[in-house]
Amino acid sequence: MRIFRLLSTALMACAVLLQTAQAITPMPSPMPNKEVITVGYVKVGQVSPLHLVEEELKKMNIEVKRAEFVRYADARTSLISNSVDVSVVGPADLAIAASQGTKNIIGLSGVASSPKYLVVRKGVTINTWDDLKGKKIAVAPGSAVWFAWAMSLVENNIPYNTFTAVNIQGGGTAFVQALKRGDIDAMLSWEPFESQVVAEGAAYFATNLVDYSKSKAVGPELGLLAASGESYSKRREVIKRFMWAYLNAEAKLAADSNAFVNAYSQFTGLPLDVTRESHKLIKLGGVLDRAQVGRLAEASFKQGVIKTDVTKEAMELYDDSLAKEIRGR
Repeated sequence: MRIFRLLSTALMACAVLLQTAQAITPMPSPMPNKEVITVGYVKVGQVSPLHLVEEELKKMNIEVKRAEFVRYADARTSLISNSVDVSVVGPADLAIAASQGTKNIIGLSGVASSPKYLVVRKGVTINTWDDLKGKKIAVAPGSAVWFAWAMSLVENNIPYNTFTAVNIQGGGTAFVQALKRGDIDAMLSWEPFESQVVAEGAAYFATNLVDYSKSKAVGPELGLLAASGESYSKRREVIKRFMWAYLNAEAKLAADSNAFVNAYSQFTGLPLDVTRESHKLIKLGGVLDRAQVGRLAEASFKQGVIKTDVTKEAMELYDDSLAKEIRGR
């Protein structure tokens, strides 16, 4: 009887995995003529499915060209200027784009969610809001993680000047280096750089403080797949096939932890011991919706991140109809 129960449980688990992996519609037919799509990306774990899209798109008669960016802001600029067809950007980038008066960017789908904790250098104690006093915390001003942290402070009535903000430009490596040198006490960063310093024993997650992904204004979304407005309107069938390849890869990696760890490592170039830890925090599958885009825009205006209230305009730049169609919803 016990063996039967174990076998039944195993079969049910396999069925769930299979269902998850196949939770999208069948592959679209190939394009009648060969097409080329330029895909922008940032080497972060939440978009590891991008590592698997190329082979699938070949089957649909689409060639992939890639453009790597260090920051979401650079990817956003390239989308708006039509330098790339699709790219991952930050969840708040639709509000920023709208505030610049452009409509040449369309949000297609979120990518993943995760808890977010302040990363603290070993030997430094930060467990409560009071522990922030006198601490030097590295931030990337204007970034998605910075905004989520800032809004968490607002929602918890904690003055921003409680700590000393150390502005760091560039990629996550600069944060890691500053922390290891002892230049900062903690950092507001992103994966895989957070888990990297934790896995190496140089830092820890301040889980007793706050999960700042839970800010109502910002939410837990880690990124946004977006298309240039021109590509979305003129090359919709190509964009649709890209989305199918991405969501298909996303479903497979979400259902197979080992596949996710390996794809993450190959995509970012990080060792498996880092991606193995980092992937535990990331739940593939976007949670962003139009209402959250609106809340992001409204909060950005109220906090002075952008100078005009573009809540309505930002919401109009988000269209997840393709993602819903592909997922059969």
